[in-house]
Amino acid sequence: MSLLTHLLACLFGMGSWVSINGLWVELPLVVPHIPEGWYLPSYLSVLIQMANVGPLFVTLMHRFRPGALNEAAVIYAIIGLGMAASFLLAFFWKETVVVAGAPRSVALLVLTFFLATVDCTSSVTFLPFMMRLKAQYLTTYYIGEGLSGLLPALVALIQGVGVVHCINSTGSFNHTLNSSDSSVTFDLRAQYQPANFSAEVFFFFLSAMMLVCLVAFLLLNYHPSVARERPSYTNEGKEKSERDRKWAEQKPMMDPYRPASQKRRSSFGTGLYSWMQVLYIFVILAWANALTNVVLPSVQSYSCLPYGSNTYHLSATMAAVANPLACFIAMFFPVRSLLLMGALTVTGSGVGAYIMGMAALSPCPLLVNGSSGGVVIVLAWVLFILTLSYVKVIIGLILRDEGHGALVWCGAVVQLGSLLGAVTMFPVVSVYGLFSSGDPCNTKCQ
Repeated sequence: MSLLTHLLACLFGMGSWVSINGLWVELPLVVPHIPEGWYLPSYLSVLIQMANVGPLFVTLMHRFRPGALNEAAVIYAIIGLGMAASFLLAFFWKETVVVAGAPRSVALLVLTFFLATVDCTSSVTFLPFMMRLKAQYLTTYYIGEGLSGLLPALVALIQGVGVVHCINSTGSFNHTLNSSDSSVTFDLRAQYQPANFSAEVFFFFLSAMMLVCLVAFLLLNYHPSVARERPSYTNEGKEKSERDRKWAEQKPMMDPYRPASQKRRSSFGTGLYSWMQVLYIFVILAWANALTNVVLPSVQSYSCLPYGSNTYHLSATMAAVANPLACFIAMFFPVRSLLLMGALTVTGSGVGAYIMGMAALSPCPLLVNGSSGGVVIVLAWVLFILTLSYVKVIIGLILRDEGHGALVWCGAVVQLGSLLGAVTMFPVVSVYGLFSSGDPCNTKCQ
């Protein structure tokens, strides 16, 4: 296997969700300067789900006009749009326009919608493109996708985003009539540490990451050493591969190389899996992505901040490390067991239930007054992301074997799971306010 191709596949995968992941970790710096305040995360959740119009269009084109959509051209377009939107954010994220008598961050919201469209559409274009390379490189792509969350988080840590200090401030002055004694009480007030560099620099960094993704995609298409890593390297083989790909889209997910002696269990892909197994795979895929992309991240601050800001930042960073770590493990243990997939899903869901329980108990979750509570919640987040990320890689490997069309549906189900998670969590968190964050400096728990 080519080390260069592995590197390029990783850098290509890193561009998939780096923009939106970067915007989320930058919120503590952005929010104080815009009129929407902390309602912005709710608006972002809605915009990201509206951006699913991109993957919906691509999926419908693959279904009803197979072969009509130029996959490479779409990828060039969305990477270019992501690079331009990230670059423009650096100049216009603070700009406001009066709408219905109130100032609104129209530029920030519009550019965020474009970024969300780019990242959502990458789910149904980047993965199918990886069919052009050998199966081993799909795992490397997943490592890059995991790094798209880790790298912005590390840069935000260096930047000093969201680091809070508790300082004394005068709370009240008490004087008693029968005594000459008077007392002054002091309350603790949360003060955020100034960032080491501005949000503008961070947005330029995101734009540079999209540029790196574009260069990696160019080299994946045209570098000679990458061409040798394609399943069909000769001209005749490449023409046959292209014919097979178009045929597979016309009759979705069929594998022309399936042994004739193998009895087909369904019309899905190679026919290796029955329709019940296919449904089982896609339900787990939607469930895992709903939990890891929306449901648990929407309550991460509630589950971790009661244990301290350091615990929160450590859990966010270590969880981001767990994603590429799971993909790295899958590179050496590429398991395709449906039984293991189910067992890991149950394990990850159980750990996720504990995290959700701690978020519901915020600001006074279990073990909040001891150091062990922080250790447990950080380990819970790492185990949760590790298990379900490995599940997603298993499903990616299974569907990669089933053909190009299967990976298109894989991306569509990923976005469907995220959409269902957002529809569920948005009213719970933002409308009904069922979770309470408390004060980082003054909350006292018994």
